Amino acid sequence: MEVWRVIRNMKEKGMSNREIAKELGISRNTVSKELRTTRVNERQKRKRGSKLDPYRDRIRELIEKHNLSAVRILEEIRNLGYNGGYTILKEYCTTLRKDRRVQAVYRYETDPGKQSQVDFGEFGHIDMDGKSKKLYAFSIILGYSRMRYAEFTTDISTENVIRMHLNTFRFFGGYTDTILYDNMKQVVLERKTKTAKSVFNRKFMDFSEYCGFIVRLCHPYRPQTKGKIESTIKYVRYNFWAGRSFESLPDINAQCDGWLHRVNSSIHGTTHLIPSELLKEEKLNPVDRTPEYFTRREETRKVSRECYVSWNGNRYSVPWIYAGREALVTEEKTLMIQIGKQVVAEHEILPGTGRISRKKEHFDGLLKTIRDENRTALETVVEKRDLSRYEEVS
Repeated sequence: MEVWRVIRNMKEKGMSNREIAKELGISRNTVSKELRTTRVNERQKRKRGSKLDPYRDRIRELIEKHNLSAVRILEEIRNLGYNGGYTILKEYCTTLRKDRRVQAVYRYETDPGKQSQVDFGEFGHIDMDGKSKKLYAFSIILGYSRMRYAEFTTDISTENVIRMHLNTFRFFGGYTDTILYDNMKQVVLERKTKTAKSVFNRKFMDFSEYCGFIVRLCHPYRPQTKGKIESTIKYVRYNFWAGRSFESLPDINAQCDGWLHRVNSSIHGTTHLIPSELLKEEKLNPVDRTPEYFTRREETRKVSRECYVSWNGNRYSVPWIYAGREALVTEEKTLMIQIGKQVVAEHEILPGTGRISRKKEHFDGLLKTIRDENRTALETVVEKRDLSRYEEVS
């Protein structure tokens, strides 16, 4: 703060010139001179106006509420009419952010097709089937090309983690020789300092051995060993999730799918290359080199009024007469839906999320039944009376 401002502040607090001079270690003449000053020191140049000025409040709001990245903020204020540059925006955003500590780490670069990294991130809660469920983002990044994949889910069972791996392998067109994990329970049940002494999840290890990739674990208390994936989780949080609105889990994943195609086709901030182009150099293990891996999983679901059950972000039709009923859903090679002891529907399992499997015969007769019910409700029963009754009244 300038000297004259300090002196004025001290004077406004009731201090005498002598007390101010003593406190600041300057002469009383200097204090008197500064108090006579009515403007900022002429040596300071008046700041020029900036194209950013009309948008500073909005930028501050986006950072305080959502902590959006400068790239995302640029997208927002462009829509408001900003035509300035990115650099000045980035510098202003940096001055607004907190906790900007620098921690030096050594970055490991991987060869094509050698390693990818996996992790989960928590994203609050979502209402599903009338219940509030914790929402997670499952994410994988290829170490060489930086190709990203992300999928949102409320189910982090081992079976569903395996299913999301298969979705990822199809998205990339293959998988790396090794995959690095952050000691998640779906992979390792008990982590020891020496990896060989750790207790692994047998079901997941059966999957990895079937596919032929090697499971690697991060060193305990060394999150730097998985820096790429932690950066991806952060990127998903601030560049996809923050500031957007969603209607349902399928809607989240549908929007995420579009976002993934955009970011994978854009220049990466670290490599300064396009991930989708580098993917061609990855030399991944092909997905179809072994028959597809299947797991058996059972859960109860409620059939919606629209005659569907929700499963892994997709919807599968059920005969309309079972709307509102509890169903047992079994996923193996196909998806079977059982009411009581009867299997009432069977579907091919849909890849990805946000899709619908609808069988026309499940809705046969529904429209006619609705029309009949409406017609019955609208009909008025007219009581028939002898006309002589009306003559008596008259």
